[in-house]
Amino acid sequence: MTMVVLPSLVVSLLCLLRAGAEVPVQPGFNAEKFAGTWHVTAAASNCSVFLKMKDGMKSSITTISFTPVGDLSLKLIWPMPDKCQKFELLFQRSRQAGHYMGTSAQEMRDLRVMETDYSRYAIVHELKQKGQDTHTALQLLMREQDASTQLLQKFKELLPTVGLTEDMMAILPKSGECQEGMGGR
Repeated sequence: MTMVVLPSLVVSLLCLLRAGAEVPVQPGFNAEKFAGTWHVTAAASNCSVFLKMKDGMKSSITTISFTPVGDLSLKLIWPMPDKCQKFELLFQRSRQAGHYMGTSAQEMRDLRVMETDYSRYAIVHELKQKGQDTHTALQLLMREQDASTQLLQKFKELLPTVGLTEDMMAILPKSGECQEGMGGR
């Protein structure tokens, strides 16, 4: 059984790496400047779960920090209809600054900071593979909850470069719910 699982895992990882190879990463990425609190103000994905839920989603809060060895720790608080859903993910740094890999028993994730000015916005690309399913996501992160028309336009222009379309996108309305440290509404 192990002999069969290992080659398929290697093939899956190679496909994931190849699929993400064309996605650029912020030149001269600075983890220290990138760390902190961000609001997810727009998102796009070809994931069927996202596409079903996107019209009812609200802006979420993401806190990014880095471990002493340079791995990226992501804490996300997402407002759901009945509660605040919390997620914690750890991504291992790759050889390229701004590129991180996350692996668990169920899935592999490839996370790239495509573009950021550190003080206002960031555009993050994520490729997630779970079994034979591969999903692409793009997120517009803002230090404040408001996104300018120009940044939203820039975000929309990047969608086709990663295989997404505008109908897969949601501009997430502000949410006063689920502030950092709160357990519920």
